[in-house]
Amino acid sequence: MSLNRRTLVTLAATLALPAAVLAQDAWPSKPIRIVVPFAPGGTTDLLARTIAPELTKALGQPVVVDNRGGAGGNIGAEAVAKSPNDGYTFLMGTVGTHGINKSLYSKLPYDPQKDFAPVTLVAGVPNVMVMNTKRAQELGIKSVADFVKYAKAHPGQLNMASSGNGTSIHLAGELFKVRNGIFMTHIPYRGSGPAMTDMLAGAMDVMFDNLPSAMPHIKAGYLTAFAVTSGVRSDALPDVPTVAEAGKLPGFEASSWFGLLAPAGTPADIVKRVQQETAKALSSPAVKERLLAQGAIPGGNTPEQFAAMIDAEIKKWAPVVKASGAKVD
Repeated sequence: MSLNRRTLVTLAATLALPAAVLAQDAWPSKPIRIVVPFAPGGTTDLLARTIAPELTKALGQPVVVDNRGGAGGNIGAEAVAKSPNDGYTFLMGTVGTHGINKSLYSKLPYDPQKDFAPVTLVAGVPNVMVMNTKRAQELGIKSVADFVKYAKAHPGQLNMASSGNGTSIHLAGELFKVRNGIFMTHIPYRGSGPAMTDMLAGAMDVMFDNLPSAMPHIKAGYLTAFAVTSGVRSDALPDVPTVAEAGKLPGFEASSWFGLLAPAGTPADIVKRVQQETAKALSSPAVKERLLAQGAIPGGNTPEQFAAMIDAEIKKWAPVVKASGAKVD
């Protein structure tokens, strides 16, 4: 029996379908990358390195962390937005990359909503206002009130470190400046890690760091925590007041969050699998206990819930950015 050309093409296409399906089912068949848009050592990096080994065990392929710091997280975020949507590249996004930067930067190289497929919230954390302990003692600063008094008497003489323009660490400090009517010189770094190095060396005066990355240094006595930026006190530092309490600034709140995102168009079944495995890891006693001890609240919500959260965060931070007067061209 002879077959015409059209029949042969149809038959070939039909026979090829199972191979395509098998190829999809084989995911993952190579290492998976989580891009951290900041230098090593900060909370974004710590959280990525906490879940990467758990995902490695669950998915059967190495999950590696790739640090690409700079421009307030925009360099790493843009790299992921432009990566293939094949399920092998994810971003550890932050409140900066996906909540603040859309209002802060006049030209953002990616769209935080259109260019990404939200996977899940990994953790929410308060920021904490810290000073180098020796530096605080030298200046006679023992509280938020002392700090504000000194800053008003010495305008521009205090340096405020941050993990980069547009991060919650930056915006928390800017909001603090505006609400207290003080001026400090902002020094942006390529991540919390490098900024913290200079804080510990006494080269920087103050930082509104994410609590998990500051916690070890607070416990060791190298840093003094004056206040947390969340609406309520942190269980990890129950004796440290909120900025609203200590600074008599009602409504002051500038907390952080971190979550996994994939390039837009990543297959929904892959997104769902990564979300489920991440949520499972975050709910395990060992991981949960570790994060809570650092001051982080584990996440694990659905992609739909995380997407709605990002939309709400963009709307929330727009007036904060405007009120702070911060803008990056």
